[in-house]
Amino acid sequence: MQITDILSQIGGLQSMARELGISESQAATGAEALAPAILGGFKKQAQSQSSGLAGLGSLLGQLGGGGLLDNVLAPQPTDINRGNDVLGQIFGSKDVSRTVAQNAASQSGLDAELLKKMLPMLAMLVSGYMAKQGGAAPEAPQSGGGLAGLLGGLLGGSGNAAPNTGASGIASMLDLNGDGNPLDDILRMAGKVMR
Repeated sequence: MQITDILSQIGGLQSMARELGISESQAATGAEALAPAILGGFKKQAQSQSSGLAGLGSLLGQLGGGGLLDNVLAPQPTDINRGNDVLGQIFGSKDVSRTVAQNAASQSGLDAELLKKMLPMLAMLVSGYMAKQGGAAPEAPQSGGGLAGLLGGLLGGSGNAAPNTGASGIASMLDLNGDGNPLDDILRMAGKVMR
């Protein structure tokens, strides 16, 4: 199942659409364009931490855990500063976030400014969902449960991920150009934008 389907089922896309004043289909289109970069950022975090997926579970908790999801789903306005904290952690800079929004705009046909507003909310939905679902067994990266199975399933998207995907299997799922880093193209683009 794709992350956008999951977010629709739990009401995340509806909440985002309501808060941004857009249609649910626009929210889904934006989420489909932005989610791969967010998931790639989390995958990169899991790879870069010495404790792997257990460290990612800890990071999700530090960022706000399942409360991030609850904040977007709540009827009150979303505290997007928390989403920007998530993006800062997974992307490293605002330039990368801007580049992600620009790339998503060219893919989806949606306005880049709208996608920039959507990005922190979507990051909160994804990280909060991962924290809630993976919280049961984040320390078991090779078991197929916990965050490894969840992240593997989300990155696989169409359900074709191996059920017991370990960290190394997840590492290869979003590696678009085969160099071990799915965000390197985005970072390169951000570098060009900053020049």
